[in-house]
Amino acid sequence: MKDNYEWKRFRGLFWLCVVVFTGVFWCVAWYCSEFHIGKAFLLTGLLFLFDVILYLLFRRKLRALYGDVDTISALMEKVIGGELDYAAEVYKQGSLGILYTNFFKMVTILRESRMKEGQEKEFLRDTISDISHQLKTPLSSLKVFIELLYDDKIKEAEKRKEVLREAGKQLDRMEWMVLAMLKLARIEAGSIQFEKKECNVTEVLRTAKEAVTYLLDKRKQTIEIVGMGSSDLKENVKVCCDKEWLTEAVINLLKNASDYSGEDACITIRTEENNLFTRIQVEDEGVGIAEEAMPHIFKRFYRVDNAVNPGSVGIGLALTKSIIEGMGGTIKVKSEVGEYTCFTITFLK
Repeated sequence: MKDNYEWKRFRGLFWLCVVVFTGVFWCVAWYCSEFHIGKAFLLTGLLFLFDVILYLLFRRKLRALYGDVDTISALMEKVIGGELDYAAEVYKQGSLGILYTNFFKMVTILRESRMKEGQEKEFLRDTISDISHQLKTPLSSLKVFIELLYDDKIKEAEKRKEVLREAGKQLDRMEWMVLAMLKLARIEAGSIQFEKKECNVTEVLRTAKEAVTYLLDKRKQTIEIVGMGSSDLKENVKVCCDKEWLTEAVINLLKNASDYSGEDACITIRTEENNLFTRIQVEDEGVGIAEEAMPHIFKRFYRVDNAVNPGSVGIGLALTKSIIEGMGGTIKVKSEVGEYTCFTITFLK
């Protein structure tokens, strides 16, 4: 034992009990009518021998017990000092076994807590780095525009309006990126609790369609909401989700489809429901996605083709994926270059 305090207490108490018991024995023997001093000394010797054997057995047991306690204490010191993240569990019975089990539970919880803390720090660092990196370009452009206007280097009124329109686009891009990044950060950090309840899928899709009407009208594009395959659209398709967040996810997919489709293109939304799942598909007639780009399209700030949509921030699909998976669904993509891109959202029942 590292500390002899408990051992000294046990030893003193044990021999005190022996002395008291021996004294009581002699008193009883003295008042006994057939008291024989020889027999009394013999019995006292036998009792003393028994006490010594009992003492040795107790000492061995206590040393083993306190040895386990010292082992756990040493492991705790290593865990507190950060020297130990994992220890092989020792299986024992009784109260000591419960102590060991609770200790290893504590080690596991601390390890997971440290891992989570490290992941959160890494996520925060990456998020700040991404935002600062992505803000450099629009901020530089705005600075140039402001300097041109401030120094009165653009004389023509039409060109001045053009510069102001471009500055407005850069501001809109910055606003969208910052808001989207904040939403994504909150979802991935677990600070957003999705309020899942049964809602009507068709209503969600129509709300999302109305939200992008201005964009579609400008590009002369259309959206059709139909049933899966040859079936008619069902008005009562249900899904258990957070209605507002699902609407935002579909809006992001529709914006993406519109951005990468040409004029007069048709974007098709399909729904399907059976006993196993509810499914939503968003398919465009755009440029498609190359096979080598497929593994990266849901990453933050990844853009498939800068030439097609140079104003894209590259965060809409990452946000959509986080929303869908946060509500317990899955999202997959299938595409043919120059033909179409189809995103499929699935919620199992």
